[in-house]
Amino acid sequence: MSVDARVNLGGIALRNPVLTASGTFGYGTEFAPFLDLTRIGGFVAKSLTLEPRRGNPPPRIAEAPSGMLNAISLENVGVDAFVREKLPALPDGVPVIASLFETEIERYAEVAKRLTGAPRVAGLEVNASCPHVKSGGIEFGQRPALLAQLVSAVRRATDLPLLVKLSPNVTDIGEMARVCEGEGANVISLINSVQALEVDAETRRPVLSNVLGGLSGPAIRPIALRMVWQASRAVRIPICGMGGITSAADAVKFLLCGATAVQVGTQNYLEPGIAGEVADGLVAYAERHGVARLADLTGALEVPASRR
Repeated sequence: MSVDARVNLGGIALRNPVLTASGTFGYGTEFAPFLDLTRIGGFVAKSLTLEPRRGNPPPRIAEAPSGMLNAISLENVGVDAFVREKLPALPDGVPVIASLFETEIERYAEVAKRLTGAPRVAGLEVNASCPHVKSGGIEFGQRPALLAQLVSAVRRATDLPLLVKLSPNVTDIGEMARVCEGEGANVISLINSVQALEVDAETRRPVLSNVLGGLSGPAIRPIALRMVWQASRAVRIPICGMGGITSAADAVKFLLCGATAVQVGTQNYLEPGIAGEVADGLVAYAERHGVARLADLTGALEVPASRR
């Protein structure tokens, strides 16, 4: 049977529901030898700031059981260099979602303005949840009133489809999703990495120079699935799910829990072409199960009536 893999993610038309996650795929061109971006639905770039930003000193990446810790701290070339140098190198026909981060609401809005109208940029993802920066990031994602101000300001600054990336480090993810929807967000992205700490017992020191980092990879997948399911029940706008996806089967789980699309992150470091394999695997899954449209998998989780 022929499977229709297309989905609409809050106004962004995707050829299939697989994206790469911000911060794990560079600016796209670095992975060109391993993955043809036209095989997947789209690409989410590294989070961008107004000026070039230096990250934390090493060590800033460490292995963890079934995952990894990172405290890169959003190192990037800055929004102007991205538009001038990085965007033109990307292939035509691939929707680019630009992630943006800053320390103040007004600066978030300015980054959004500079990205609006840039060639190939199909949407913006507000990073309101980075767990390893000194200011901004998770600070916005944990305080509903502050999150509302941030989303409202960025919404006023752009007419592009707006995704907001939420933190798992909250008590009620549904509340945070509703705040974003109420302020004009088109898509909820979740989850970002889980704030974590690892220690070297011999040196009695943290393994990361920043002390705290973000845990990602398969270890966080059940948390991510739970939060995608809860968020999808709280809002009407689409969900873009992520957190520990290593295969098409993992991606299916996110769709069943309510995601319209997914992002593949940490696994890119182990398998640079994994996003393409996930996209192909979703179609193969649909063929095996007699599903005509991948969009029909969204929210198709079968749960007991008492838990709906």
